[in-house]
Amino acid sequence: MSLSLPRWIVHRGGGCLAPENTLAGIRRAAALGFAAVEFDVMLSGDGTPVLIHDETLERTTNGRGRVADTPDAVLFALDAGGEPVPRFVDAARLCRELGLLANVEIKPSAGADRATAEAVVRLAGGLWRGAERQLLLSSFSQTALDVARDLAPELARGLLFEMPPADWADVAQRLQVSSLHVAAAAFDGRVAAEAAERGLPVLCYTVDAPAEAEMLFARGAAALFTDRPDRFAAETAAYKRLHPDG
Repeated sequence: MSLSLPRWIVHRGGGCLAPENTLAGIRRAAALGFAAVEFDVMLSGDGTPVLIHDETLERTTNGRGRVADTPDAVLFALDAGGEPVPRFVDAARLCRELGLLANVEIKPSAGADRATAEAVVRLAGGLWRGAERQLLLSSFSQTALDVARDLAPELARGLLFEMPPADWADVAQRLQVSSLHVAAAAFDGRVAAEAAERGLPVLCYTVDAPAEAEMLFARGAAALFTDRPDRFAAETAAYKRLHPDG
């Protein structure tokens, strides 16, 4: 399954320019001219897929406790940076409205890998049906990617590692993924060569320095995640002028 990727993907919605994993962040990325955003999806206590990164509420909301233990009536009354914790369905509809590629990271709480993947994948198939710009599912959880492969083989999948193990290519083949996502520091010559040999695009996170970005693109990275989209907005605009279909 081939992927059409922009060079830049804004991390957790709007990077550091807006509260993370919010609709405001997604709108901010689009306003700056970016074509893709990444966000994390976890299940609430009632099994609703929502945008949040941590298993606990304290860092990004005014709530306390585990996301997986918090019912919707409580969760959606919290302040997640000027807005409620967004539902996955609302983020999906916004991305379609804005014409953005969404990298949806399946982010299960402990022990909920299969349930989270099933809920996200079943929704995603309908939410992006007929969309001109499709989505990219990704996860550190191989169980989640197993579920995604079996439930919706037509949806692109990305395998996430901080540091790819020696057998990463075997894992990628078993999961039938479309991309490899790695920490920028892990994208060395070995990984670059193995990925190129298998025709797998490599996406590196999280890159905020122009010099590092230049080095990673020269090494063969297909796309980079950033928390500082403001530093790359001009480059993105120039690239889109030169590659209007890219």
